[in-house]
Amino acid sequence: MTQQGVRWTADQVLALAPDTASRKAGSKLGAAGPWSETGSSDEGAVWGLCKGSGSKPYQTVVDIADAAGPAYKCSCPSRKFPCKHALGLLLLWAGGDGAVPAGRAAPEWAGPWMAGRRRRAEEKRSGQSGGSPSGSADPEAARRRAERRAERVTAGAVELEQRLADLLRGGLASVERAGHGLWEETAARMVDAQAQGLAARVRELGSIPSTGPGWPVRLLEECALLHLLGQGWLRRERLPDGLAATVRSRMGLPASADGMPVRDHWLVLAQYDTTDARLTTRRIWLHGTGSHRTALLLSYGAAGRAPEPALPVGLALDAEVSSYPGAGQSRVALGEQFAPPVPTAARPPGITVSQAAARYGGALREDPWLESVPVTLGGVVPTPDGDSWQLADADEDAALPFTPAARSRPGVWRLVALSGGAPVRVFGECGHQGFTPLTAWPEGPGEAVALC
Repeated sequence: MTQQGVRWTADQVLALAPDTASRKAGSKLGAAGPWSETGSSDEGAVWGLCKGSGSKPYQTVVDIADAAGPAYKCSCPSRKFPCKHALGLLLLWAGGDGAVPAGRAAPEWAGPWMAGRRRRAEEKRSGQSGGSPSGSADPEAARRRAERRAERVTAGAVELEQRLADLLRGGLASVERAGHGLWEETAARMVDAQAQGLAARVRELGSIPSTGPGWPVRLLEECALLHLLGQGWLRRERLPDGLAATVRSRMGLPASADGMPVRDHWLVLAQYDTTDARLTTRRIWLHGTGSHRTALLLSYGAAGRAPEPALPVGLALDAEVSSYPGAGQSRVALGEQFAPPVPTAARPPGITVSQAAARYGGALREDPWLESVPVTLGGVVPTPDGDSWQLADADEDAALPFTPAARSRPGVWRLVALSGGAPVRVFGECGHQGFTPLTAWPEGPGEAVALC
């Protein structure tokens, strides 16, 4: 990024932090005091020595020109990526006050690592351009494996249909008495059938009983969607190709991004992680400034480890993406990247609250199991809504309530402070539970503010 003459903001650097503790510790190291022998190269490397508790300073180097996001190396014992020293070094560099001199040659302890990264990147590009070897996989064997899995998934769907029928025949009162074990046992059966999508939705059913007024209605709604998914699988051959692909995806069957690559300058709208006992899921929303398309990058990591890539809000990357199959699906795979991500002042266009609700309703026709759609609201004001908040349209008599998950996030107060009672532009996810704000921009000049 240094070769383009632009630098990240402090918020963009801190967005890379794997947790709150790292963010605080990195902020403390973002001053010149503990650093020596700092520098940056025209090729996009930043390095420095950070004084620690031992006799030897920590050697820290960051590759900020990697098109997939920054890469880090530090001699400290931390297992976090990036560690606090890498965050502090990037904050020092982002300050732009000369504390990290530019145009220098990398020192001996940083140069080999950078050279190795450049060599591997070139080998990877050469391998991609040469194509992957064909014939290494047996198409007939792959077809037989797919058929065997489809048979197991079908058996799981039939069993789940019977269990749902038994549940409704026995009445919902029995659900409270059975406890969570009933759902875990059913989910385990779906995992055995290699229907991970069904297993995940069954586990969600188990979290609904006894969760407050109206839980039987919510349980019936989710049971109906689960029944619809099972029936969709059993009748998939009768469905249109796009809807059939959506059903396969919702069932948890693997798919490859085989859509035509689309090259654009992709603005990073939001990045956030969700975790459970098994893995960490990273969601990165992108907006094509030329195609006006909103796309989703999904990546996964073991529980407790941050997935890659890391693309902070407010960056843009010149890259190709390819779509996954399925009607109305936003998910894409990141393809060839033609330049490192750089900060940008570009913003996505905004729509009204009514248009956002209509967009979600239209998307449900193609994917009935869709929880939400990505939208950017233009000219909305955060206003109190009882004990919660909502986004009221400044130009029409309409508002969207915040989702229950969004109400407890600190980003709510960041959004309220940014607005100050004036309209703002907000990107987020709009669904049947309301709106989850993820990023906001002031109406006038100003940088993107991450809310998650």
